[in-house]
Amino acid sequence: MERKRFGIVLPLVLISYFMILLDNSVVFTSTVKISQDLHMSAQALSWVSNAYVLTFGGLQLLGGRLGDLFGRRRVFLTGLAMFTIFSLLVGISVNGQMIIIMRALQGIGSAILAPTTLALLMDNYEGEMLQRGIDYYGTTAGLGASFGMLIGGLIASFTSWRVGFLMNVPIGIVIFILTLRYVKERGSKDKQPLDILGGLFSVLGIAGIIYSINGSIYKLPSLILGIIFLILFVIQEKRAATPIMPLKLFKSLIRDSAYIARFFIIGMAFTFLYLAPQLMQNLYHFTPFLASIAFLLMSVPQFIMASRVGQLAQRTSIAKVAVLSSAISVVAILWIVVIGVQRGFWLSLVVPLILIGVGQGFAMSPLTSLGVSNTTPDIAGSTSGVVNTFHQTGQSIGLAITIALTGSINSYAKSFNMAMVVLLVYTVVALLATTNIVRLQKK
Repeated sequence: MERKRFGIVLPLVLISYFMILLDNSVVFTSTVKISQDLHMSAQALSWVSNAYVLTFGGLQLLGGRLGDLFGRRRVFLTGLAMFTIFSLLVGISVNGQMIIIMRALQGIGSAILAPTTLALLMDNYEGEMLQRGIDYYGTTAGLGASFGMLIGGLIASFTSWRVGFLMNVPIGIVIFILTLRYVKERGSKDKQPLDILGGLFSVLGIAGIIYSINGSIYKLPSLILGIIFLILFVIQEKRAATPIMPLKLFKSLIRDSAYIARFFIIGMAFTFLYLAPQLMQNLYHFTPFLASIAFLLMSVPQFIMASRVGQLAQRTSIAKVAVLSSAISVVAILWIVVIGVQRGFWLSLVVPLILIGVGQGFAMSPLTSLGVSNTTPDIAGSTSGVVNTFHQTGQSIGLAITIALTGSINSYAKSFNMAMVVLLVYTVVALLATTNIVRLQKK
């Protein structure tokens, strides 16, 4: 039996989502050149990432709900236009203040765009095609960061850091035109009020938590305020007629476990991707280009295994594939903890790179499917917003906690080894969460 074709919606969704994920990796590999070109201090330079993370992480719940209320296509185009315009302005920034402000505004565009991409899939496909689309979406979520390291390394080695942002512009314009022409409007037909107060509380709460870890001053007050606003957010969502995060999403213990697993498994992978290139360059004396090439050991197995997820899930189950991914990740990080990185690249990192690639290849599609399972079309945007919020905050909070716990260690090898102990905890939590999903499905 011949499979139905996806048409234009799936490619548009995957390419736009990949652009968003790529931007973080480009920044990681370009920080040295950005600081030199724009004469930025180390503290100011950190805000090139932090400003993006704060707006992107804080606004995703609101961005997802906008699609439910005002139509996916309209909101998708709005987010895409903002992301494209501010990518251009980041790329032509002339000083530190400009690039930080433009990155914050680019993060707003990403927060509107990212949750709408998954909602568009849920609107336009169903049954087996929807599952395959989610598999591809999950694969993109996993590959975006690792292939981003390779692309970012090539950009940092052979051209200007500005190229990493400017290349979003022609791609964004093409996607915008194709979306206008081929994607039909979907979304709520009812004129429902937007939960503005819930949006405000969620932004202040998530931003406060992230800043309390990433920021340089007033960290404790930010943490306290962040917790207070998150409590107010939950209270508001209970009362709101059309909440931006319907609390019924968390009535399923299977979805809850999938969110927790995603938070910790992506926190592990993103932190590893951030620290490993620095280790390769500082301890093993790799060039940025050679370090990016080394990540093919992770990216290639990740791509291969991600393409096999559907077949493996049919033989077992999506939940068991998620358990397998977490178990492989535990073994990968445990390898480094036991051996240590001081024994050289070939003994210390080659096997973990391959295993992390395999684990990530198996992880994202099942966790995406489980995270949106048994939800109704009217809250598809909100569901997508929650999935992407756990993804983004898992990255930023996971990295920030690891650096906070290990940043005072002067030795590259000792610092990295200690960071792997922290990441081992992340992978164990993810393994427990995915195992709980299998347990729940047996009931």
